[in-house]
Amino acid sequence: MAAAEAGVMQATKARLEIVAAAVQGRLREVDLRLPRGQLIGLVGPNGSGKSTLLQVAAGLLPSCGAVQWEGRPVEAIPVMERGRMAAWVPQDGRFEFGFSVRSVVAQGRYAHGDDEHGVEQALERLDLRSLAERPVNQLSGGERQRVLLARALATEAPLQLWDEPLAPLDVRHGLDVLMLARELAKKRGATVVISLHDLRVAHCLDAVVVLREGVLRAVGAPAEVLTAELVLDVFGVRSRQAPGLVLELP
Repeated sequence: MAAAEAGVMQATKARLEIVAAAVQGRLREVDLRLPRGQLIGLVGPNGSGKSTLLQVAAGLLPSCGAVQWEGRPVEAIPVMERGRMAAWVPQDGRFEFGFSVRSVVAQGRYAHGDDEHGVEQALERLDLRSLAERPVNQLSGGERQRVLLARALATEAPLQLWDEPLAPLDVRHGLDVLMLARELAKKRGATVVISLHDLRVAHCLDAVVVLREGVLRAVGAPAEVLTAELVLDVFGVRSRQAPGLVLELP
């Protein structure tokens, strides 16, 4: 496992620890230890096990092995406490009912007794104020994704697990979500794990976790892990450094 001892693996105390996690046909004995205060990208081809690993990490999918949050087995943590410790953002934000955007974001405070603390700030941060009273099932895909992210933000959970949060977003909102993820990690000490496909955003990450066919191939700093050899082997494409268009928030 290239770079397995680098960066995230050297943390003295893990916020998220996964030991020999396996799901038949989807994930093969993955060991992972992620500390506080880092933004970590989970990358790999389609079907490599990224979503499966995130669901295992969130305690949503049964697996062999063990998952611990802050040194505690997930299954031993009461459900309401789990809701305060971790937030999960699914890849596909579908809503069957026409709840308002504000009410969906407020669901993030359920484990806190529905106190609505931070709901308005989450709406503002994800650029949703003008949509707050709109039925969520009448929004575009990118707007629905921002609603799910706002709900996760409202939880104030120190472990944030986001499955392909950038995929449906336009350029500006995608950059804004990346900056939000970094802000949560650096200013609030959260552990933020996002799955993604665009390796060009790796420079925004503290570490990358590389999966292929359910196998953990590498963990570590992007510059050390995403070598031309590994990218060719895992993704089947050649890579090189070259000048190009750089987009940043104003």
